[in-house]
Amino acid sequence: MQRRSGSTLKGVVTVSLMALNVIAWCLVLFTVAIAKFLVPVPAWRRWLSRAMTALAEGWIGTNNAIFRLMRALPLDPRGLEGLSTGDWYLVVSNHRSWVDILVLQAVFNRRIPFLKFFLKQQLIWVPFLGLAWWALDFPFMRRYTSAHLARHPEDRGKDLAVTRRACDRFRLIPTSVMNFVEGTRFTPAKHATLESPYRHLLPPRAGGVSFVLSAMGGMLHSMLDVTIAYTTGTPSFWDLCCGRVGTVRVDVRRCPIDDWLSAGDYMNDPAFRERFQAWLGGVWAEKDALLDRLLQ
Repeated sequence: MQRRSGSTLKGVVTVSLMALNVIAWCLVLFTVAIAKFLVPVPAWRRWLSRAMTALAEGWIGTNNAIFRLMRALPLDPRGLEGLSTGDWYLVVSNHRSWVDILVLQAVFNRRIPFLKFFLKQQLIWVPFLGLAWWALDFPFMRRYTSAHLARHPEDRGKDLAVTRRACDRFRLIPTSVMNFVEGTRFTPAKHATLESPYRHLLPPRAGGVSFVLSAMGGMLHSMLDVTIAYTTGTPSFWDLCCGRVGTVRVDVRRCPIDDWLSAGDYMNDPAFRERFQAWLGGVWAEKDALLDRLLQ
């Protein structure tokens, strides 16, 4: 695969425009967030949450305008018919690059409710963006290693508690809950280490998806199964800014979420856990076959 020719100058201009966009929108967003924090009235906070979501959609819309101006992100989406901003969605996707998030935002902005991601705790310190994610109620997860839990068993289950609190907030207004089911970005080394049975994917991690479905208590009626295919190889953020990303094919499949998927106990019911893993494994096998076709 060969990348499109790009230029460092285009990269510098794109990054500069995106940085100015972040600063401008975040200053307004932080002002609204302070007003939300200072007045603990539920109705007021719900109204301001909607206002901040509208601001975030404007921020993403301006990013998308920058990409169009710089011809940086050529998209070929399919399957967007019938989507609504008034529904709740579980969005799952394969994960190849940090560019994935920008692709998903470009495809779904103002077509479905604002995407909410589960983020690593360390990302709250990213300048401007960390505070913006916090203000927009993005859940920050602190992942504990097995060694840490062996020394501090009291921390076991804290990540699940964070997930449940976040899902409680998601009930208040229509939300799209985003989950990169592989848990990490695909690399050939990870693919080999995990002995993945798929050609283009890492094995899916079913526990997080199951817990979100359970915590939302049946409010998520549709899953958007998103497959992202980079026709010129996996890009970096700098490749995107320099215009070195070829056509990005994005396939969206809307699937109903059967009642049984949110009714079981993944942690304590082995039979349910096995059935859930088999279901998600089937979704991933279809995605792997689809990537074969999209990458031809």
